[in-house]
Amino acid sequence: MRTRSKQTRRLGPVVSTVAGILLASVAVMPAHADSIRSRQWHLDAMKAQQMWKTSTGKGITVALIDSGVQADIPDLRGQVVAGKDFSTRPKDERTDYDGHGTSMAVLIAGTGGRGATNGSYGLAPSAKILPIRVPDFVERNRTDGNQDDFAASTAKAIRFAADSDARIINISMGSTAHSQQLTESVNYALSKGKLIFAAVGNTGDALNELEYPAAIPGVVGVGAIDRNVKATKESQHGPQVDLVAPGADIVAACLETSTKVCETHGTSDATALASASAALIWSKHPGWTNNQILRVMLNTASKPKSGKERTDYLGYGAVRPRIALTNPGDPGAADKYPLPDLAAAGSNSPSPGASNSQGTGSPAKAGSSAATASAHKDGSGNSALGVGLGVGGVVLLGTAIAVAAAARRRRTPPAPLPTTASPPGRASYMATGFTPLPHTPPATPDSVSPSDPGPGAV
Repeated sequence: MRTRSKQTRRLGPVVSTVAGILLASVAVMPAHADSIRSRQWHLDAMKAQQMWKTSTGKGITVALIDSGVQADIPDLRGQVVAGKDFSTRPKDERTDYDGHGTSMAVLIAGTGGRGATNGSYGLAPSAKILPIRVPDFVERNRTDGNQDDFAASTAKAIRFAADSDARIINISMGSTAHSQQLTESVNYALSKGKLIFAAVGNTGDALNELEYPAAIPGVVGVGAIDRNVKATKESQHGPQVDLVAPGADIVAACLETSTKVCETHGTSDATALASASAALIWSKHPGWTNNQILRVMLNTASKPKSGKERTDYLGYGAVRPRIALTNPGDPGAADKYPLPDLAAAGSNSPSPGASNSQGTGSPAKAGSSAATASAHKDGSGNSALGVGLGVGGVVLLGTAIAVAAAARRRRTPPAPLPTTASPPGRASYMATGFTPLPHTPPATPDSVSPSDPGPGAV
């Protein structure tokens, strides 16, 4: 099944009499009680207002491999640069044939351009989006009749992103289809210094099959958590999960024809927020490498309350860019990839930061008896994360931890599938029978001072 963000409902329109806010004022924009921004709980939980005083993602471009991005919507105007169109749909990559890519772009770099009341914001509102439009499986069957499947299309897109000026590659989709070509494209992107985030999938409460490219060593697999900082039921679990981010009740601009604002959920949304988190950090530390950015994200992640360094449901924890911006710690070696899976897969150091250390133990694959037993034993699917900086402190991922974790964390390098393999049909993230979402403003505003790390979960 192909991973997509799932739209659950559209939000009722809010009539605005306030002029649009300039991006320059985003750092001081209050969360108005009757605004779309007030419903973006994930920005409050992540202390976005506080972070924007330090970084808004300026100077960082995120390559978005998806259905295209509708560049002319108010919340993205001026945010979308020229990319690449690998589909056969009308127009180009700055037009969205599905709506999914636009939603992801808004979560990353939305500026609130629709106005103080109706505008929605991305976590990194000064970052730029480089759209790479790929065909969906339905389109390929109808127009080509060949086996240029999801893996092949995604591989081409990753290589294009690797050769672009984008530092971050966001892939808010996935499939059980895989190929050696896809793995090689990931290695190529790493060799170019890119940081790749991909959704782990939305069938955690059903099949929970490995999805690619999230399961490829060198890709940061992202799962979803809810308002209570627990892994969502749909978020897939297993050794492919590296980090988690908010992925439930996410409100942002969309292409739905009436209100233009939707509520969605899924690991797609979580992946976009992880990419935006990286953009904030990289903007403040432009001299760091992809490996250093990822290492700091791992070191500052909110850890599972169980005390474990990693679980199959939460990975190494929830992204906390606010901590990474204020107390990043030592970013470590520029040329060492911080996760053990890349070296364990037998890679010949494909990136400027690929680790040369070798893990030990038998790899566990998601859905296998080993991975399932481990996940059920630690009960992490229902465990909340430590919420404060003082809960467990900032645990650094040193070499010893990486090697010790390799036995349970490594992904089995998959055997390439035949080129004639048929990927599963696409399941649309859209739903039908929407109802307006009642307005429920936050009980308390986000008023933590910049010097206070605060109780925010992520």
